[in-house]
Amino acid sequence: MMVGHSHVVCRLKHRGPDWSGLYQHEGNFLAQQRLAIVSPLSGDQPLFNEDRTVVVVANGEIYNHKNVRKQFTGAHSFSTGSDCEVIIPLYEKYGENFVDMLDGVFAFVLYDTRDRTYVAARDAIGVNPLYIGWGSDGSVWMSSEMKALNEDCVRFEIFPPGHLYSSAAGGFRRWYTPHWFQEQVPRTPYQPLVLREAFEKAVIKRLMTDVPFGVLLSGGLDSSLVASVTKRHLVETDAAEKFGTELHSFVVGLEIKSLGVKMVLSGEGSDELLGGYLYFHFAPNREELHRETCRKVKALHQYDCLRANKATSAWGLEVRVPFLDKEFVDVAMGMDPEWKMYDKNLGRIEKWVLRKAFDDEEHPYLPEHILYRQKEQFSDGVGYNWIDGLKSFTEQQVTDEMMNSAAQMFPYNTPVNKEAYYYRMIFERLFPQDSARETVPWGPSIACSTPAAIEWVEQWKASNDPSGRFISSHDSAATDRTGDKLAVANGGGHGAANGTVNGNDVAVAIAV
Repeated sequence: MMVGHSHVVCRLKHRGPDWSGLYQHEGNFLAQQRLAIVSPLSGDQPLFNEDRTVVVVANGEIYNHKNVRKQFTGAHSFSTGSDCEVIIPLYEKYGENFVDMLDGVFAFVLYDTRDRTYVAARDAIGVNPLYIGWGSDGSVWMSSEMKALNEDCVRFEIFPPGHLYSSAAGGFRRWYTPHWFQEQVPRTPYQPLVLREAFEKAVIKRLMTDVPFGVLLSGGLDSSLVASVTKRHLVETDAAEKFGTELHSFVVGLEIKSLGVKMVLSGEGSDELLGGYLYFHFAPNREELHRETCRKVKALHQYDCLRANKATSAWGLEVRVPFLDKEFVDVAMGMDPEWKMYDKNLGRIEKWVLRKAFDDEEHPYLPEHILYRQKEQFSDGVGYNWIDGLKSFTEQQVTDEMMNSAAQMFPYNTPVNKEAYYYRMIFERLFPQDSARETVPWGPSIACSTPAAIEWVEQWKASNDPSGRFISSHDSAATDRTGDKLAVANGGGHGAANGTVNGNDVAVAIAV
């Protein structure tokens, strides 16, 4: 998606190779590179109302679009099967106060030619990326990627998740105001079936597609549950006739694309919501754990969401993340954090609440060794040799003299080691603007923690290695008894990273 001048549209073509759409009205431009997932034959953008006075470009999936369409039967004539077209009648009826009626992920700009005003909005968590910039002539630019703004804008920034930008009002306002956002500690008791049902609904919603799709499976708990719930739904519904239920393993990225798969489900967000990272073992109390999960979820748009989106969009793929479903987030973040606390004496390992919710002995979702396996770092799949090799390479590329003058070369967000320095040099070549630097989060981290969590353990304050190897529990080869289950630290984690999971007919992707 792009709002600005037409010459920059080509910079985003990788995100939407199926269709290029451009609209111009009195010096205003809306452009879209479409990846066709829903209604591929009729959903080309921009989208218009009946008399073409309201126009919208959107990057998103509106999962409740069929219910919204029913509300406008006879009142609005839909011209496409696109789920994003429902944005138009909602705007015409409710003005700017409709965004919280959308159930999905999105980044969109709507332009009203009648008064030359526009409204832009981004989904609650920031699953879909969006940036906003300002030209020297006062023009406003918006784009799904920063590379479409950095050469034409004097200033640009991240469009904040859960916000709406109104040209009429002249700025941002928050439309997403969940109960957990103020970080008040909830006391709602843990209800396993409620958590399970919310997640199953989140997965099933995301099977809304008219094209072949798959599941990205690392071999860990989160992606395995996504695959398991997906397969159950396909087997138990008419969708099996359309998509089949066979599971096949293959390499992600280009090879997935070459097989015709255009959409993939993934497991991002679970660790942030449920305190799944190993450093959460050291949370001193329920209050600190909850505040840390709040901080992590608020920052997801700059970390895992952005990584997942960029890694798939580079190949013309769409990624969907059930754990970041708005309703599931409300359930997970509304739970008393006492239940998320690691407690060896009570047999609770990390993400015990999720494991217990899907521990169905009569109709198992996953084999025990998957369901109760200890958390592994995502990066462990490539092996420490590769990670150490990168460090060794950057040690050779960055001299001690360069490192000693790092603060002078990079006064903002100064690199703390040679690997960080090397990556920073690459970034600066592509994005030398101050605005670009300010879009990158920074601060000390241990095993994916926020800077605030560094205070939990005194030894963490002295480390400049952000990896999980600094966490003692990660290197443990011991086994812990967790109720009736056996949780094995590092048991099979590296071997499972290739995407094979024994005993439950689950594999890297569903080829449909």
